[in-house]
Amino acid sequence: MANRSYLYSAESMPNEAEIPQPIRCVSEHNWDIPLAHKLMVGRGTTIVPSMIWNPPIGIAADYAGGAALLRDLLRAVGEGLEGDAEFADCVARTTAHLEKQRAKYFVLETGEIVSMTDDDPVESVRRLASEEIPGAVAQAEAAIAGQNDAWLASVRADWQRHFASFYGDALYFSFPG
Repeated sequence: MANRSYLYSAESMPNEAEIPQPIRCVSEHNWDIPLAHKLMVGRGTTIVPSMIWNPPIGIAADYAGGAALLRDLLRAVGEGLEGDAEFADCVARTTAHLEKQRAKYFVLETGEIVSMTDDDPVESVRRLASEEIPGAVAQAEAAIAGQNDAWLASVRADWQRHFASFYGDALYFSFPG
């Protein structure tokens, strides 16, 4: 079994008392939390209780802001990949799915990824929310503004790792709805 990060959308954030309803499946990615997932939870990032595991290792964020940031970066990456049909197809499928699953919040489930090391999962998520996600957002914003060409070139060269996640209506962990 692959350890995955899972991205969902919901109209409210999970809290100690309840899981939001309905929960829409957005994406899952094997063995990592990819750049796309980090950017999608990069606006209004908040640590929340997990909907799957016991510790508070979920991350919620503004859907519209995160989706717009990802679309803007995909546009900038695509400026160097004109004629790459595989990239164009990935962008088209991703943006269509994001529009279909639109809600007020993204909810990122990190449990399988943060449990791959001996580090404390709660501390790993705190670091993710306070350092890694804001760092990725800052890099992306600079690249979109034309001020981070070397980083943009590295993302473009390995775009599959950053953006080619599985987007679907059902993920390994799906919720009745």
